[in-house]
Amino acid sequence: MEVSVSKANIQDCETIYNMQRESFNSLLEKYQDYDTNPGNEEIDDIYRRFNQSFTDYYLIQGQYKVLGAIRVIRNESKNMCRISPVFILPKYQGQGIAQKVFKIIEQTYPWARKWKLDTILQEQGHCYLYEKLGYKKTGKEKKINDKMTIVYYEKVMNDL
Repeated sequence: MEVSVSKANIQDCETIYNMQRESFNSLLEKYQDYDTNPGNEEIDDIYRRFNQSFTDYYLIQGQYKVLGAIRVIRNESKNMCRISPVFILPKYQGQGIAQKVFKIIEQTYPWARKWKLDTILQEQGHCYLYEKLGYKKTGKEKKINDKMTIVYYEKVMNDL
């Protein structure tokens, strides 16, 4: 599937909110992490982040459909970006879309020498994906509850 990203605008916040809730719902039910799961956020949280000067939201698109979204938090002074969150709608997961999105996004910010993200340690598929994309565990972990631990990753970009 051909995949592209387009910078979201303020009118896309409701779409992002609805997709985020749908995409994270199964993880919310599984881990019951009501304080940290993006699927439990309010729409005002999306608008607030959208309006941050250091945040870019992108819609992930393929074949004339919106498949998900990704938020990039820029820190130019440290040549670093953080991804939080990234999600693909459940019916499009497992098709290699996220891998394509990461390549596009990393190329969109050529000045970024370091990328950061975090995920659920118990979700081995997520960990495998990020490690396959060159992200390394930092050693930092945060236990959220008895079922779930957040693990932190970073990727240092090589010079071409």
